[in-house]
Amino acid sequence: MSTPDTANTAPLAAGASSSPLRIILVEDDDGDALLVQELLAITGAWVDIVRAETLAGALGAVLENVDCVLLDLDLPDAQGLTALHRLKQASPDVAVLVLTGLDDELRGTEAVGAGAQDYLVKGQVDGSGLLRAVRYAVERRRADEARQQLEVARVQADENARLERGLLPAPLVTDPQLLLSALYRPGRRRALLGGDFYDAVQDSSGAVHAVIGDVSGHGPDEAALGVCLRIAWRTLVLGGRDPADLLETLQVVHDYERHSPWVFTTLCMATVAPDRSKLSVRLAGHPAPLLVCEDGVRSLDGTPADPPLGVVEDSTWRVREHPLPERWSLLLYTDGLIEGRTGVGPERLGDEGLSAMVRGALETGAEDPAALAAALVEGAEELNGGPLLDDVAAFVVQRR
Repeated sequence: MSTPDTANTAPLAAGASSSPLRIILVEDDDGDALLVQELLAITGAWVDIVRAETLAGALGAVLENVDCVLLDLDLPDAQGLTALHRLKQASPDVAVLVLTGLDDELRGTEAVGAGAQDYLVKGQVDGSGLLRAVRYAVERRRADEARQQLEVARVQADENARLERGLLPAPLVTDPQLLLSALYRPGRRRALLGGDFYDAVQDSSGAVHAVIGDVSGHGPDEAALGVCLRIAWRTLVLGGRDPADLLETLQVVHDYERHSPWVFTTLCMATVAPDRSKLSVRLAGHPAPLLVCEDGVRSLDGTPADPPLGVVEDSTWRVREHPLPERWSLLLYTDGLIEGRTGVGPERLGDEGLSAMVRGALETGAEDPAALAAALVEGAEELNGGPLLDDVAAFVVQRR
């Protein structure tokens, strides 16, 4: 590959680009190559042309820094569409204009169908036409890239919506005395949902079961595992599985469905008795829920903690029983809510800080579940100085 002797160094025209059009001319015929260079030179446009006499020479160039390739279809080392296919395989995003002979327009049309932006017939184009074709090819390629990016964004938005429906369902609770509300925010507003999930189901006996979980990591794989676990949990509860055996079954599902043996999931499961007088809590490495009643705010501590799902084979999870007053609110949350900073230093919000925040929210009138969940998440973000690093889910169950 060689740099042409007649590089176009004409002065910039008014309104011209601040950088040259970077073109690789792949042409083995010296006369045709000189004609192309001269046609572009007389336009006065700022063009940087590098000539390659073979396809191999063109492929050796840094195609990522090239705006357009002018490609002859009759080269010593590549004939016909083979040259175009090999060039597009090496650099799919580069704009390509195909150069054809007078009697070969059919191949030019076929080349456009194979990925070229356009084709030019040698001897039938002047300088302004050639420059215009190059610029159109570059703009069409950019438009194609923009459409592809929009399509990727649309597909990603559809994927987010499907994951959100799976992770963040409508609870199946019919008791009119119970109010439920949840709030989920992905850490630092990342595009994809993370692995936090929650759900609530009322079974045939009238007992209400609530769950909240957090799959380690972020991204579609973790979100998919969270969806799988939530659906499995709901199915097991509706199927009448004893809560004492439910986590054991969930661990089997977890270990089969996770994409890596290093993935684990923390989980909190709470069951409110049919007469609403008692609460049973099981913790799999997850923060203990907070119980809010007239006596104040207290953590239903699960120390010592039982292991998360996916960590210890044949693990067991203890049940902790708590009496319930006539009126109460239960806050289940993921650790993203308490791991945010409380200022410029390293101190984190923690369990005690969250309890204090709950008391403050109640004093300001945030008593209904939706207002309480929103106040807690927004308060944690304010203390953190911006969006929280980790995903956050807050789920409130309240008996009026």
